[in-house]
Amino acid sequence: MNWMIQESAQPEAQSEAVAEGALTGWVDWWVDWIANQGADEQTAYYLAVGAVVVGILVLAVIADRIAKRIILVAVHRLILRSKTDWDDELVDRKVFVVLSHLAPATVLYWGFHSAFPESESLLNLVGRVVLAYMMLIGFVGAGRFLNAVNDVYNKQAVAVRRPIKGYLQALKIALFLVAGILVVATLFDQPVLGLFSLLGGLTAVLLLVFRDTILGFVASIWLTNNDMVRKGDWISMPKYGADGDVVDINIHTVKVQNWDKTYTTIPTYALVSDAFTNWRGMQESGGRRIKRSINIDMNSVHFCDDEMMERFAKIQALEEYLKHTRQELDEHNKKYGIDTSVKVNGRRMTNLGTFRAYLGEYLKRNPSLHQNMTLLVRHLAPTPQGLPIEIYCFSNDQAWANYEGIQADIFDHILAVIPEFGLRVFQEPTGADFSALGQVQSS
Repeated sequence: MNWMIQESAQPEAQSEAVAEGALTGWVDWWVDWIANQGADEQTAYYLAVGAVVVGILVLAVIADRIAKRIILVAVHRLILRSKTDWDDELVDRKVFVVLSHLAPATVLYWGFHSAFPESESLLNLVGRVVLAYMMLIGFVGAGRFLNAVNDVYNKQAVAVRRPIKGYLQALKIALFLVAGILVVATLFDQPVLGLFSLLGGLTAVLLLVFRDTILGFVASIWLTNNDMVRKGDWISMPKYGADGDVVDINIHTVKVQNWDKTYTTIPTYALVSDAFTNWRGMQESGGRRIKRSINIDMNSVHFCDDEMMERFAKIQALEEYLKHTRQELDEHNKKYGIDTSVKVNGRRMTNLGTFRAYLGEYLKRNPSLHQNMTLLVRHLAPTPQGLPIEIYCFSNDQAWANYEGIQADIFDHILAVIPEFGLRVFQEPTGADFSALGQVQSS
């Protein structure tokens, strides 16, 4: 071309800029055509380049409209009509929406590299930027695809016991690390292996930066392989103020919805390094433990007299106990010639022992309690607040509200029947007690 070799009247820098533009034949044709219309050669050059750039941009806009308004809509309709469910997750995660951005980017990349294959000017930089953008879109699409994979997997029964979210997050981190290296290498036109070797030299810094991520990844593998916690488990971890259901497990945190509907996030590695309580065993057992005591005033404990025995005989729950115990005591006292006229001699029934027997029978007859699990009434060590009588049993309803109702009903009944056995509940003196004492003294 004559305009490429002629001496320009412009400054030397402009002439070199023109000479650097090693253009393809179809761009050259535009330069010749504009020059033939009467424009000088340098003006023809810049007008041709501008026209080509505008043409590429217009094609990119057209490609974007076609990709999003025709191809994307058609793909979504096809997926929604299909009988499979996994492809619906791809739509929900907008995988194809992200990939649709490749259409205009591809046109831009192809256009600039076709029009200016050997250019080292700003146009070449634009081509590298577009290529880096395409790489970034690809990795973002891959990340969304992994999210869709996790959604599909979570619908399977095995997902409760073996979640894969932590593994997928680790894979996403690795993908975006590689994406960052490739994007930087493309933008600055540097060899990829050189950047990887640079990262190798920064290993100590990377370990410090990604410390929590590495610990979380290892912890998530440990939790999964040892089945220590699952999504939906009820866990308690007072150190972090967590007491509720696990709603999410990922590589960095375990999210717990507390019973007051607040959320607590616990570092994943804390579940391995610190102690926590998982109530899954209780939930799977079919029973929920009731372990509560009531304090008896020890001054109210005494041997049963004839009047009490007559009254106890009318209690249906004690019929078998009284019959068996009376016979056993009589045989024992006769065998050893015990003088029963003195209360301290031999073996006798007490109001507290009869009360414990009654409670045991009451618990056995309670339909709200799990009869195949531990069920007992026992003494605890005496205290200055009285003698604790502990109820240890399991409700057959694990729902919190129902469980509390069952437990309350049991102790409502216990408090109501204690006076029938000549016993008193120990209670610290209240203002009413002191007031009554004052009235007695004044009278």
